Amino acid sequence: MGKWKSMKRLACALGAGALVVGAAFAADSPRVQLSVATGTAGPEISRHLFGQFAEHLGTGVYGGIWVGKDSKIPNTRGIRKDVVEALRAIKVPNIRWPGGCYADKYHWRDGIGPQSRRPKTLNPDWGGVIEPHSFGTHEFMDFVAQVGAEPYLSVNVGSGSVREMADWLEYMTSAKPSTLAQERVRNGAAQPFKLPLLGIGNEVWGCGGSMTAEEYAAELKKYATFAFNFHPDQQAPGQKMRRIASGPNRDDYRFTEVVMKHVKEHAIYSWGIEGLSLHSYTGMEKWPPPHPATGFGIDEYMFILNATLDMETFVTKHSAIMDRYDPEKKVALVVDEWGAWYSPTPGSNPAFLQQQNSQRDAILAALNINIFARHADRVRIANIAQMINVLQAMILTSDTGMVLTPSYHAFKLYVPFQDAKRLELKHDGQPFKLAGAELPRLDALAARGLDGKVWVSLTNVHPTESLRVELKADANATAARGETLAAPRVDSVNTFQQPALVTPKPIQARQDAACGCLVLDLAPASLTVVSLDAH
Repeated sequence: MGKWKSMKRLACALGAGALVVGAAFAADSPRVQLSVATGTAGPEISRHLFGQFAEHLGTGVYGGIWVGKDSKIPNTRGIRKDVVEALRAIKVPNIRWPGGCYADKYHWRDGIGPQSRRPKTLNPDWGGVIEPHSFGTHEFMDFVAQVGAEPYLSVNVGSGSVREMADWLEYMTSAKPSTLAQERVRNGAAQPFKLPLLGIGNEVWGCGGSMTAEEYAAELKKYATFAFNFHPDQQAPGQKMRRIASGPNRDDYRFTEVVMKHVKEHAIYSWGIEGLSLHSYTGMEKWPPPHPATGFGIDEYMFILNATLDMETFVTKHSAIMDRYDPEKKVALVVDEWGAWYSPTPGSNPAFLQQQNSQRDAILAALNINIFARHADRVRIANIAQMINVLQAMILTSDTGMVLTPSYHAFKLYVPFQDAKRLELKHDGQPFKLAGAELPRLDALAARGLDGKVWVSLTNVHPTESLRVELKADANATAARGETLAAPRVDSVNTFQQPALVTPKPIQARQDAACGCLVLDLAPASLTVVSLDAH
């Protein structure tokens, strides 16, 4: 396709609103040379960067995870079998629960004991609907066990108490026959639960208590002091529960400064933290979120992806502050709420935060994952918001089945990067400008996986132009094969009528004697992950 035809297609896309992606490689499309250094491995890309988030919000839990034991939907002890199977396939490492804003209104005793005796309360943050408490502590721990994930519990600081948190931890983790532990046994769990991750409050600067940084730092000291995990297998160094402080929103660098300074000056033997959270949503520059999830044009595509790259600035600057107080990087930066927040699906309850999930969101996910991986020495946990039916979901469910979204497929492509060692790479790809925004043409990540293979992720960010990547490795790379995720349009989505419109397809590089390299032709707005046969 010549330049005139390319410009004509772009002009048509701008006029039509939704942007059509051309999948074929054009002879005059840009070429990028990329080299991978396979010898020296860098920081570990923790599997916990691929964590998920499940809040009592809309149908994220009820209908998404929990359908009840008597449901006609296939389930195991009330938990959807299809959802569990899908989450196991992407090797979900941890699941954060029960929120979110909901966590700081959640009282754990409401969610234990016989279902018929559990109280029905209001959920004021998310539509004022009735919360039946059918899905509580035991159901959540059953769910994460079925998925093969680790629990990440967020405790109530905003409307709870230190004692309420301490009692919950004793109830869950004590192997000794205390009154609380015996109550857990009567409720069906003879053995204590392991609890690797504990969030101390959520968005305490907002829905979690409207606190200043100084006010929260004082609360944090008390909560962290009494956050005892009694599980006998979690007492040795390296096995202990990690306490994660509620941290800043986006660019609130002062919040990080105050909390980290307080931790350094006052944490001696009785308290401390192992993580500080960071929240950042793309598309939330004002309320309500103005951006459509589908039917958008090139201007929206460029705006949203340009905005999501703010994550690089946030992570870099918060990490620099943490480095001053924690040069050994003992405290992880935990990005436990991230993703796209768009206008709700027309006709849905706006408080349920339902939105579709397009090919653009798969690209958005890849860009953020790569940012986290490039900062893997400090960023060691991240949780996309949210897992099912809410915001940038992995899965959409109904009474008859489920749909896997483009973001789900992106996470599945990245499975080989879990606990892999990052490798250095270089490429000569130049940024491009469209609709008043500038984006990288190619975003790439390389790592040596636990399987010993070299894995390379390649994201062609350009919405209309294909990209030829000429790949070399310092070892002799003889082949590269894997999968690519592309779509007919950048706003293409999977629906119950067309559940497989956006799915990965096999891809294989070809050897090019002229450049002595492996060549991959990448479709516009696509994510590709390949492994190298290198010697």
